[in-house]
Amino acid sequence: MNELNQKNGKEEEMIQQTFQELLNDYLATNHRKRVEIITKAFNFANQAHRGVKRLSGEPYIMHPLAVAKIVCNEIGLGSTSICAALLHDVVEDTDYTTEDIANIFGEKIAQIVEGLTKISGGIFGDHASAQAENFKKLLLTMSSDIRVILIKIADRLHNMRTLASQAPNKQYKIAGETLYLYAPLAYRLGLNKIKTELEDLSFKYEHPEEYEAIEQKLKATASERDQMFNEFTAPIREALDKMELKYRIIGRVKSVYSIWNKMQTKHVPFDEVYDILAVRIIFEPKSMEEELNDCFDIYVSLSKIYKAHPDRIRDWVSHPKSNGYQALHVTLMGNNGQWVEVQIRSERMNDIAEQGFAAHWKYKDGDIAEDEGELEKWLNTIKEILDDPQPDAIDFLDTIKLNLFAQEIFVFTPKGEIKTMPQNATALDFAFLLHTDIGSHCIGAKVNHKLVPLSHKLQSGDQVEVLTSRSQRVQSEWLSIAATARARNKIASILRKEAKAYQAEGLKIVTDLLKKQNMYVSDAIVEKLAKIHNLSADEFLGEVGAKKLVLNDNDLNELKGKQGSSWKKYLKIPFINKDNKENKEDKANEPKADETPKEKINTKKIFTLDEDSIQHKYSMAECCRPIPGDDVLGYVSDSGRIIIHKRQCPVAMKLKSSYGKRIIATQWDTHRQLSFIVTLHLEGVDCLGLLNDVTQIISRQLNVNIHKLTIETNDGIFHGDIQLYAHDVGDVQTIINELKKVKNISTITRE
Repeated sequence: MNELNQKNGKEEEMIQQTFQELLNDYLATNHRKRVEIITKAFNFANQAHRGVKRLSGEPYIMHPLAVAKIVCNEIGLGSTSICAALLHDVVEDTDYTTEDIANIFGEKIAQIVEGLTKISGGIFGDHASAQAENFKKLLLTMSSDIRVILIKIADRLHNMRTLASQAPNKQYKIAGETLYLYAPLAYRLGLNKIKTELEDLSFKYEHPEEYEAIEQKLKATASERDQMFNEFTAPIREALDKMELKYRIIGRVKSVYSIWNKMQTKHVPFDEVYDILAVRIIFEPKSMEEELNDCFDIYVSLSKIYKAHPDRIRDWVSHPKSNGYQALHVTLMGNNGQWVEVQIRSERMNDIAEQGFAAHWKYKDGDIAEDEGELEKWLNTIKEILDDPQPDAIDFLDTIKLNLFAQEIFVFTPKGEIKTMPQNATALDFAFLLHTDIGSHCIGAKVNHKLVPLSHKLQSGDQVEVLTSRSQRVQSEWLSIAATARARNKIASILRKEAKAYQAEGLKIVTDLLKKQNMYVSDAIVEKLAKIHNLSADEFLGEVGAKKLVLNDNDLNELKGKQGSSWKKYLKIPFINKDNKENKEDKANEPKADETPKEKINTKKIFTLDEDSIQHKYSMAECCRPIPGDDVLGYVSDSGRIIIHKRQCPVAMKLKSSYGKRIIATQWDTHRQLSFIVTLHLEGVDCLGLLNDVTQIISRQLNVNIHKLTIETNDGIFHGDIQLYAHDVGDVQTIINELKKVKNISTITRE
């Protein structure tokens, strides 16, 4: 008993010490000193969570305290948010209700806590993923008070920092969810530092070996970077001293995840990632009116010392990003022959870059809800999407995801008005940005006075004039053209309304036809009619209503099971091979939007991929084609088969975030008994005998079977794809290493 009391006493001492640290941090800020309400919230939460432990073994109250410290120190929020952070799990995990919180702490804190409380049922549809529903509810509340999402991001950050105590399958799910949703959301809200940490922590749990390897290489090259930084910045300091500016220069090292991402997308090793180091100049302007001019004056001084890259100047000062980010980015050629990016920011710009939307409080009077600008436009887009009922929350997630991590371009209207759009936006997106009616009747556009199709991708600086016709109607193909959440949502909404109208008309036609035969329409009869034409009931009624499928009211032989139907069809429907139905279901890389994830699989079990199970229980995902040695995970399909994906596969990322309970941890154990088809892409300078050299190495030297080979040349440059058989990643690396010895081959990448 004494030992227990002693342990409890030590835990209470640790809790009180952590709370005092939080208070000290809060008192050091510029916020109003509302210590009393924060203390009240802490005591309430401490009492509510008393005796409850986290998986790590520490008292549960340490989690709300840690979230409150992140909210205070790393995001810069005040007492209302700190109280909400302390109370954020009380309603979910204890007997207290939102009404209790409102009575004790007021409506505002209660509203934020309610927004942070996880939902227990399907509010927006019975078949939606719980995580998608949670995220949707979060954005609903966020649209009225942005602090909800800021505190939620702080909550997720602390969960990621303590993820080691979770089981492997939970780690995959939470890490995938974080990378898919929360890191982009932190970026959108300007929380760049937190965004980077969320990405790195997710990457650490998804690819521990790669994370460790890159981290070790960063440590090994640190002294070399320090020397380069000092040599590069020495003349810059002299120039800035002459300008009599107060400034500081810091080096920014690219994050582990960003380095790995570049290695993957550019297909280069660590040694060929040249922009690991960036230089940041942070200055105090002579006056706020001179802030912009000071940025460009510094740039002029730098360009006298080093040559600037003409195509890599980014003016985020005159045109801030949608998350409020401002800076002038220039790329300079150092004396060692390497390009170095230099970011020029004022102290105000730096605060906004680090703390995002919350930093506006330091420089603007009024409450957070009064802030305007690009972020408000984005929130309005969310409101529009939420106002339109979606068939599934997963669709909603995909729509939001489109605009979360997009880089911006600036486009002009014919009258010179500037519009901010995501990169890869098309002329169709621009039309819907102007107005839904313009988008609905858009037939094309003029970009810089030249006629272009709706699918034309816009570039920064383009001037766009939209061409419309009242006879034009929204087409289903437009969904593959649109790149923005707004346009896709509007197109889908219009198509759904049209589909419902066609289905209603189709039902009327079928009802009238059956009446003439003294029959009554029923769901069963509609299903039978639809099955005759290999369609679902909704598709069947829609096509009948749209006059794409014409029914002859004199003959119902097919419905009655007799031969010789005189029903006529004017639209070709793809033939479905019923024998392949089960196989097609197994090959699906992800569930349909309206399906409920099955949760009967024991996700904690570690499955091993061996020869027998690959042939009978498992199949390889077509989207990423993993082979032994790749970091993989399993996804349980509806038929109980396990689809194997690479962990970094985009489809797997989506599955982890939306259907985490179907994800299982997997390990390879093939003993080199099986061969897998691998595709290698080769590029280089064309020369005589090149193809012969390649095939000699693969077939004769390495004794590897080639499945397929295609090669083409253009202006002396060749591109080739080789499909060959390999046992595992080691085989593939050996083949790549040998092929790299062939003269004139510049790059070899595996698809």
